[in-house]
Formats: sequence, structure tokens, C-alpha cells
Amino acid sequence: MELVTGRSGKPHITSQQVRQLQQGIFGANACILNTGSMLTPEVQSSNKIRIKDGALMFQGALFTVKVGGYDEVTINNGNQGMKRKDVIAVKYTYDSSRNIESGEWAVVQGTPAASNPAVPSMPVTDGDIQAGDAEVYCPVFVINLDGINVTGVDIIPPMMDDMSTINKYLSELRDKHKSQNKFAASEIDTGETWIDGKKIYRRTYITTDPVSPSNTLTIPISLTGIADTLWIDQQNSFIRSKGGEQVYPLPLPRYSGSNNYVGVWINTAGIRLFSDSSWNQNWEKCITIKYTKK
Repeated sequence: MELVTGRSGKPHITSQQVRQLQQGIFGANACILNTGSMLTPEVQSSNKIRIKDGALMFQGALFTVKVGGYDEVTINNGNQGMKRKDVIAVKYTYDSSRNIESGEWAVVQGTPAASNPAVPSMPVTDGDIQAGDAEVYCPVFVINLDGINVTGVDIIPPMMDDMSTINKYLSELRDKHKSQNKFAASEIDTGETWIDGKKIYRRTYITTDPVSPSNTLTIPISLTGIADTLWIDQQNSFIRSKGGEQVYPLPLPRYSGSNNYVGVWINTAGIRLFSDSSWNQNWEKCITIKYTKK
């Protein structure tokens, strides 16, 4: 075991140790960091690509184009009547004889084809910087050629947001999660979708109004012209005594030796509860509905 972030009286921090830290944070896969111009590519001519300033993280190694500057990479001319895909990659090199590491842009030329040209494979496909491999390639851009013209540049690695942006996303996700787990008579977006792709919304209604054989309880919900598919959320619907000592599901099915069932019927105008026994004001009726919109 070695303390890396501490004084030892001599230079002792290695690039491999720094990569250990960065790979633990960013992962081993390539990503473009949210800094500078984020390595934005610009087509300068039929065989020259300008890459603006930015930074790439790959296997814990940081590769950069100087702030405010740019690199220019030259590709071979295309062929009339043919299409081709070239790859601009970052090439990592380790010279073990001199213990020197370096990084540079490298062009891997594809094979011309009349249509649907393939993206070329890297000369080394499974290189590992941390293992001490002599060469490791990281594909960054795919250059699309049609005849002698460059028709577009595709960026391969994703862009990694900075921590402030990630924290903002997490905060918004937490707030959304809290909202989706609320129960209220007002409309709640559950974050779910129905089989037709429409959003699912939820409302919860609570009443102590009585229900009995002579009194069907109607709770207005006013979703006519709004709701498309509508149903009772049985997982979150129940009837309970005011003190909470007794709780029954809704709908409450008839069970052996008892007539204390409670039926629930719903349409876009209201919820109706009916029973062949009496449930007075000492019983709280809680009904949750879910629905999609037209």
C-alpha cells in the first residue's frame, strides 16, 4: 500500500496512479468533457478537419487540445463515385525503453464502396493503457465522404456533463420523484405510461360520507372530455375506521359469512360506492384513480 496524496520527500506520483483515480470517477470508456469547445470538429476542406479545443477522458488518461487553440488533421482525398468512412482516433503510445507516454491524432482510413461503406476497425482493438500496452486507439470521429467531398462528421464518445450540471439533474430527478409519490385530490403525473404511450395521472379522494344499501355514495371527479382510459388504483384504495384500527381494501369483496362487501364503480363523471351493509361517518373511504388523457 502506498499513500499517493501525501509528501514522501521525493517525486512519487505516477501517471498510472492518476489514471486509477480518474478511471474510478469517469469510468474506462471514452467521454468528452464539458470544457472549452468540447473538441468540436469543423470541416475545412475535402481533406482537412479542424478540431477545436477541449478534453477527452479515456481509460483514465486525459487528452486535450490547448485552450483557445485547435488541431488540424489531414485525411486522404476521396474517390469520385465512391463513398468512404474514415476514423480520426486518439492514439496512445508507450515507449517502454524510454518510459515515455504520448498521445496524438491518428487517421484510420476506411475502404471505398459504392454504397454503405463500413467504419474501419482500429489497428489495436483491445488495448489497455493501465496494463502497459504499447499502443491503444480511441475512436473519436467518423468522417463521411461522398466522392471527394466530406458530407459530415459523427462524434463517437458521449459528452460528460460537469458536476454542477449532474447535481442539477439529480436535484430535479429527486424533486420529480417526490412529486410522483405524493397522493392528492389534485392531478399528479405518476411518471408512468400506458400501453399506448400516454402519460398516466393519479388523483386520490377521501370522504367520510356514508354508504349503505339505501345510499349509493357518489364522488364527482369531473374528468368527462379529459380522461381517455380510466381505472381504480386498487393498491392505493381502502376503507378504514377513523382511528385506523381496521382497514379493508377497496373494492371489498364478499367473503365467507359476511355481507360487508363494498363495490366501486367509476366513469369520467364520478366514483360510486355501493354496499349491502352500512358504513357510516366513522369509516374513511379512500379511492385512488389513475387515468390517461385524450
